[in-house]
Amino acid sequence: MKISIREVKHEDLDDILEIENASFSVPWSRKAFESELLNNMALYICLECDDKVVAYVGIWKIYDEGHITNVAVLPNYRGLGLSKLLLNYLFDVCNKNDIFRLTLEVRESNAVAIKLYEQLGFINTGKRPKYYSNPIEDAIIMWKEL
Repeated sequence: MKISIREVKHEDLDDILEIENASFSVPWSRKAFESELLNNMALYICLECDDKVVAYVGIWKIYDEGHITNVAVLPNYRGLGLSKLLLNYLFDVCNKNDIFRLTLEVRESNAVAIKLYEQLGFINTGKRPKYYSNPIEDAIIMWKEL
């Protein structure tokens, strides 16, 4: 399996939307992603396996902090360590761009993601009650110092 990681381009949006729709109960729209790709305070990175986009991560830069907006992997590619590869790549990009702390929210029931984030050094710092819809669920707030 040949793996490459790079910045998301507009022509990747069909693949990104496929991943998004397979991963989230309330997926972002094409228009939302088009807007994100034009936002110079946002960065989206994708991971390709054998030239197919199978995972992506998004981040907003806010001064010297980053807010991870999305992390998603196509279902058939989960459990292969691709999220860890993608996030470690993101950490390197953040270090090169003077981003020293990262935050994210994750569904309280998403034990697999929470375990991964903890393994990567994120710390649970609180909750956002009823943050998610469909189904309504609290978000765990996590932070990582880079």
